[in-house]
Amino acid sequence: LPRSQVDIRPIRDVAPLMNNSQPFQILKMDRRRGNIVVSRRTVLEETRAEQRQELVQNLEEGQVIDGVVKNITDYGAFVDLGGIDGLLHVTDIAWRRVNHPSEVLNIGQQVKVKIIKINHETHRISLGMKQLLDDPWQGIEAKYPLNARFTGRVTNITDYGAFVELEPGIEGLIHVSEMSWTKKNMHPGKIVSTSQEVEVQVLEVDAVKRRISLGLKQTMRNPWEVFVEKFPVGTTVEGEVKNKTEFGLFLGLEGDVDGMVHLSDLDWKLPGEQVIDNFKKGDMVKAVVLDVDVEKERISLGVKQLEGDPFAEPGDVKKGAVVTCEVLEVKEGGIEVKIVGTDFNTFIKRSELARERTDQRAERFAVGEKVDARVIQFDKKARKVQVSIKALEVAEEKSDSGATLGDILGTALKQRNEK
Repeated sequence: LPRSQVDIRPIRDVAPLMNNSQPFQILKMDRRRGNIVVSRRTVLEETRAEQRQELVQNLEEGQVIDGVVKNITDYGAFVDLGGIDGLLHVTDIAWRRVNHPSEVLNIGQQVKVKIIKINHETHRISLGMKQLLDDPWQGIEAKYPLNARFTGRVTNITDYGAFVELEPGIEGLIHVSEMSWTKKNMHPGKIVSTSQEVEVQVLEVDAVKRRISLGLKQTMRNPWEVFVEKFPVGTTVEGEVKNKTEFGLFLGLEGDVDGMVHLSDLDWKLPGEQVIDNFKKGDMVKAVVLDVDVEKERISLGVKQLEGDPFAEPGDVKKGAVVTCEVLEVKEGGIEVKIVGTDFNTFIKRSELARERTDQRAERFAVGEKVDARVIQFDKKARKVQVSIKALEVAEEKSDSGATLGDILGTALKQRNEK
């Protein structure tokens, strides 16, 4: 009798079996060697199978029966029903979430269970404990109406959200997109923690699928609404440069929201691609609120708006006016100048430097030198101003000869077009 054939389960002490007459089944005979191998286990298994079949026949689905917890696994517990075992799956222990059966059950514990299903071919029996209690999902829509707020406990955290227990057996999911107004790409575990008490708002209830969608951010005011109330359009704000992109600056503002300064709103005179290099991450920058779109969660800011638009209030700078310019830079094709007393910078091409071709040399001017010129173009829409020394010289000559101002400007523009 090999030890493996003594009993259905391994036994350490065989003393109680000694000197007792009992049936054995012959497994193997070797007449030449005079060896016989017998089994007590096969006899017990056959007997047990007969007993199991008889027990199963006496059980019915829906029957409530007492049992004893025999073994606990990760997926459930085996319950001895008096000679036959049934499986109590972890999802059928309680209506609430049970992470491991050992949270609720102990080996040797007596429990009352309901027979959920019987497989008469395999003799497998499925059991349930929660089925003996009222289903908490009955009438769930009335208990948890849409947009109502409740306090619950965080029971589980995943990559896609957090589960909150509203009452025993009733859990709802806060999807990651409904956790925070501003922390869009943050893991839920960095926003809430297990066992934390949180206030949530009911967003959707599906009694058939037994699902409740909850929102955490909805219990807090929309920070973009708060921002626009405190900082309406036209208000000056200050924020830290969080990021620089190919289309502008992002500033971190009060209320943990970001605002964007588009390249076109960095400077009135210089291109944004050039000006943005003057800013770096961490800089504190002042800007004017240009627009707040609460639905799209966007705040538009402008830096150049801190200063007045020179084209909105040009002063004496208009077409035909004579202005004094300061040379800023001398280039091969002309000179860069600033109209004195204004914020206007413009470029005087070589052909506009003098009436006489021999004097149309940029190198005859020096940086810092003051020169007089006539405004030949002032376009608010195109944000362009042009001046010409040549037009002024022509105008002065015409004036000396008695020509009208119209003649002077007409002649200057005609010559400019011919060039």
